[in-house]
Amino acid sequence: MISVEPREYTRDGAAFEGLAAFDPSWTGKRPGVLIVHDWMGVGPYVRRRASEIAGLGYAALAADIYGKGVRPATVEEAALCANKYKEDRGLMRKNAAAALDALKADPRVDAGRVAAMGYCFGGTVVLELARSGADVAGFVSFHGGLSTPTPEDARHIKGKVLVLHGADDPLVPQGEVLAFEEEMRKAGTVWQMNVYGSAVHGFTRVESGNNPASGVAYNEKADKRSFEAMKTFFAEIFG
Repeated sequence: MISVEPREYTRDGAAFEGLAAFDPSWTGKRPGVLIVHDWMGVGPYVRRRASEIAGLGYAALAADIYGKGVRPATVEEAALCANKYKEDRGLMRKNAAAALDALKADPRVDAGRVAAMGYCFGGTVVLELARSGADVAGFVSFHGGLSTPTPEDARHIKGKVLVLHGADDPLVPQGEVLAFEEEMRKAGTVWQMNVYGSAVHGFTRVESGNNPASGVAYNEKADKRSFEAMKTFFAEIFG
């Protein structure tokens, strides 16, 4: 049985409350996985994902980028929260780094074997964490934004990068994809992008509905295939 419980941590006096997921029957240390929420913040979706990751044998921490008590109730509120950090990538990186520090400080975690993954807004956060030079073995973005105001920072990336992208995602157009590919090449990053046909934005979320014409929709095949790709990637980086 996987346990999922609140995990509080701070940065410069600011309070955050994520979710720690783990198997209480474990002994010894395990690789740690940081999971960054989509624009709706810490809620049922990221809780389920954290439980799934812990079920694979990892110690997971669902980060709280927005701060303790900041839980959007509508998409309008979510957009305001997410845009605050999209417009301030320095703050985004600082809050992601605080969550990473909290994960590494967990006594269940082997701090030398850590990965970071994120969904939608969380994918953007994870890639910014990578560009910041965070000491992480691998970074995974699920249908996340790929652009950054500082593409030159990709030279700081230490771990491998896996991007899982919907081929028909209107929120991440082809120009953004091509710019990201060029950014990775120039930096000499070890990276991979899997593109899923007929998938649009939010393809891993059942809550996204089933209307691809809206630009955001669930795609069962892309969801399952991307999760398997992540599992393979983790097996590679953690040995």
